Amino acid sequence: MRPAELERVSVAEAADRYVELVRAKTLTGALSQATAEVYARDVATLVELAGEQTVLDDLTGEDVDGLLLAFARRPDGRRSDGGRRQSPSSQARFRRSISALFKHATLAGWVQVNPMTLATVTARERGGLRPERRALTREQAQGLIGAARSLGQAPAEPGRRRDQQTGLRDAVIVLLLSTMGPRVSELVRANVEDFYTNDGVRYWRIFGKGGRTRDVPLPRDVAEVLDDYLERGRAASADKALLLSWRGRRLARGDVQAVIDRVLARVESGQRRSVTPHGLRHTTATHLLADAVDMDAVRRVLGHSDLSTLGRYRDELPGELEVAMRAHPLLREPRQPPQ
Repeated sequence: MRPAELERVSVAEAADRYVELVRAKTLTGALSQATAEVYARDVATLVELAGEQTVLDDLTGEDVDGLLLAFARRPDGRRSDGGRRQSPSSQARFRRSISALFKHATLAGWVQVNPMTLATVTARERGGLRPERRALTREQAQGLIGAARSLGQAPAEPGRRRDQQTGLRDAVIVLLLSTMGPRVSELVRANVEDFYTNDGVRYWRIFGKGGRTRDVPLPRDVAEVLDDYLERGRAASADKALLLSWRGRRLARGDVQAVIDRVLARVESGQRRSVTPHGLRHTTATHLLADAVDMDAVRRVLGHSDLSTLGRYRDELPGELEVAMRAHPLLREPRQPPQ
């Protein structure tokens, strides 16, 4: 049974406690000494990659993806052939090791949401760790956005008090994630005061990683739903959080997936595909880049300091090569000069 309160421990402290527990199991015969040492070595590598002072609960699915891929790129010191990366079996073993750590951390109350459930990097039998395709296709994304819009326009649910109506809030969550691609931590940290209007354009001041902020304009349709939510859909509360439960408490990261799943249930089966908040971040990046939006603008929307990071977020879309070749710039009819 999970503890009632979260204990914010550092990655290093969590690793020490977990390794102590693992080694204790060798005394009962539950684990062999060799297996326990493998766990200890992998957990020590996790501490090195994540940083000793990082709070374990602050690691997101996106962070876990980065850690897994960083491990995959590490030179394997045990190999004499000068191999540049870990073997596929080593990569799969490392993923199992940290997965076991996070499973224990969830039960121990060190994390409120197991980030492994949000990670998208999986171990392949050949080729090692690879990110799964995460971005929704255009049709799937439009189906989800359409369901969110209809939810925001739906009449009040009969039999429920005004403060229990969550349709507009759920619409705002899905629309912000689908069109702007924030990290889920950035979304649940957002406050009402972070949204402002300048020259008739609605902006969201997003407080991102490393203390960095970015001001991103909202698409007009999303801004309208947001304003509707603030006017008549947000629960009355002294809490300044943008997203509240019907009891007036700030939503947690784990609540967001449940919202996405509820909206997905309203999408027609032919357009429906399960997706995580991080998958919607990939969806935003993929479709902005596929539509030839300036790479630096996409970088600023997502809140990355380096353009090279965008490569992780650019997923393949079915049929996009065919579309690109049909619209080849060298085969277009030349423009006629004005008469």
